[in-house]
Amino acid sequence: MGRLSASAPGRLSFKAEISTPANRTRSATAADGRVTVKGALASNGMRYETQLQVVNRGGSRTDGADGSVTVTGADEVVLILGAGTDYAAKYPMYRGDDPHAKVTARVDRAVRQRYDGLLKRHQADYRGLFDRMRVELGGVMPAVPTDELLASYGAAPQADRALEQLYYQFGRCLLISSSRPGSLPANLQGVWNVHEAPPWQADYHVNINLQMNYWPAEMTNLGETFEPFARYVDGLREPGQVTARQMYGADGFVAHHASNIFGHTGAWDHPAYFFPESGAWLVGQLYDHYRFTRDRSFLKKTAYPVMKDAARFWLDFLQTDPRDGKLVAIPSRSPELGPSVAGASMSQEILWQLFTEVGAAALLTGDPAFAAKANKVLKKLDPGHRIGKWGQLQEWKEDLDDPDETHRHVSHLYALHPGHQISPRTTPEFAQAAKVSLNARTDAGTGWSKAWKINFWARPLDGDRAHKLLGDQLRTSTLPNLWDTHPPFQIDGNFGATAGMTEMLLQSHLDALDLLPALPAAWADGSVDGLRARGAYTVGLTWKGGKPSEVRLRADKAGLATLRHDMFRMPVRVYQNGRPVAAVRHGDKLLIPTKIRCELSHRARMNTVGGG
Repeated sequence: MGRLSASAPGRLSFKAEISTPANRTRSATAADGRVTVKGALASNGMRYETQLQVVNRGGSRTDGADGSVTVTGADEVVLILGAGTDYAAKYPMYRGDDPHAKVTARVDRAVRQRYDGLLKRHQADYRGLFDRMRVELGGVMPAVPTDELLASYGAAPQADRALEQLYYQFGRCLLISSSRPGSLPANLQGVWNVHEAPPWQADYHVNINLQMNYWPAEMTNLGETFEPFARYVDGLREPGQVTARQMYGADGFVAHHASNIFGHTGAWDHPAYFFPESGAWLVGQLYDHYRFTRDRSFLKKTAYPVMKDAARFWLDFLQTDPRDGKLVAIPSRSPELGPSVAGASMSQEILWQLFTEVGAAALLTGDPAFAAKANKVLKKLDPGHRIGKWGQLQEWKEDLDDPDETHRHVSHLYALHPGHQISPRTTPEFAQAAKVSLNARTDAGTGWSKAWKINFWARPLDGDRAHKLLGDQLRTSTLPNLWDTHPPFQIDGNFGATAGMTEMLLQSHLDALDLLPALPAAWADGSVDGLRARGAYTVGLTWKGGKPSEVRLRADKAGLATLRHDMFRMPVRVYQNGRPVAAVRHGDKLLIPTKIRCELSHRARMNTVGGG
């Protein structure tokens, strides 16, 4: 919906019509100020319909025989656009009802609610999500457009921090605007494709890109935006079962490196794109949704059935490596790089996470028999990480890594991020090897690759290096409107960067809520509220001089919250709903009982003794 007005009465005159590409049939009519264009695509017969209602105040409005509406001498005009197709996310035909009735009802409803009413409704809906979280990094926004702000990045610290805050929240804005319950998930361009033949067909690349789109969903308090992703992954099961049977003679479901809205799960006709691990990677994010929410119903009804189906495929696909007796994926590739081998590192790391998590989910949902199968596989599974001859984390089981390779995919570091096998806290030697690999790959790359590297450097707790990558992203991989560029425009870099900035402020993938784990020197003072952490926690932080001065915690479930920061090596005061509560310090950890279930007013406030 849009509203047009002029500086003087009676000055608005124009012709409204709807243009369409040449790849479809078309009929256009106009009646009562409404343009209706309908037809079907030439390629697959999908029916479409678009309606444009013209509502004028003052002047005149004329319907044209060519399917246009002409406005003459109006004071104000509101344009209401509605569109739809007969697409339905249902295998195998992906077709539903003719879109006419739904499009007509939607436009009629908008006409009745009028512009001001719909604007208020939109603002309330948007703010209901956006306002859950705020971040302050010490920025002061100058009164300049974003292109000038980007061009001057690095010249003024307060303006730089303001741009970083804006860029962070812009990632959330894009996710709110491109992924809602009932919609398709955000694709490579979100929902902002203007091309008849878009880059990469505006599809779903599932060997990193779709997954990256949803990295910030849970942690930045936008859990509802994850629903399209979960529904889409569930919708890949049935076509993925066909692919598993026909390509591999295997049970379960499989998905390869790229998919689309029609359930494509097969392999592409190029060896570089062979990657049947995509399905296993996708289902891992379903389990992570459970970790953030502790929603047992979601785990049992949605996540676990898909996870189990993914694992069933790999029970058939895995083979024993005769060199060491370990279970490996054969053939296996590091996405878009290198040879076909037995047990490429990323393959093994994804499968380690799959069988670890499906085993846990099986126990939580009452399927101990499958949990036993998963644990049996884990005992024989090659974990996928080794340190090579120049100190690097190997990309393949064989020590083949080229120290001069700077490929955009840094796939063998999956175990560092988004996985959790490797951490400086649990596996310091492998974390160091991962840093050697990252340094060799350099900080250069496409937009989405730089965004992933922000996350990679946050996980080994190097906030300054992560912040340096953020600066590189803003300087060289961001368009004037703040969209990420591959090039060309590709939205996953926006989402990945927002997730990486969050990882600098809060991490929860291990055994605790790590507070300010990778805080850069540039963010010495700041505050954040509304971050979400695994365990169903909402976290707020205020910090000064790089150290927390106050921590705000809300627990959605009863349990024991474990927080980690060096500040807890000293005595702290903890308050719950204004009253002191007992908490246990253990090294750099603080253990707090969270006894109040689902209380939005539940707060735990921690101030260092003698502090403010």
